[in-house]
Amino acid sequence: MRREKGFTLLELMVVMAIIATLMTIALPRYFASLEASKETTLHQSLSVMREALDHYYGDTGRYPDSVEQLVEKRYLRNLPMDPIAERKDLWVLVAPPDGVSGSVADIKSGATGRARDGSLYSEW
Repeated sequence: MRREKGFTLLELMVVMAIIATLMTIALPRYFASLEASKETTLHQSLSVMREALDHYYGDTGRYPDSVEQLVEKRYLRNLPMDPIAERKDLWVLVAPPDGVSGSVADIKSGATGRARDGSLYSEW
């Protein structure tokens, strides 16, 4: 009686069960870390754009008329993408107080939904 080389169905099923168990442990952690990295990126993008707005105001004495003006004047290399909304055109522009010239004094995310800490993305 000669035995063929290979794996039995039972051995394959055990390996598949082990892989499935590992995947059920790893995937939720992966997606949680992916969301955390998007939130961190959003915080950093907002910080950089707000700093650029402050520098522009400090240099010119007025706020820019658009975010694209920050790119044109080289205060930003390019307009960052909102990592939550995954778009560049959803930034919410906040006007300066009365008596201050310009149109963009602050910028917020246009993404809908809540962060992991419960705060709204649009309030950041």
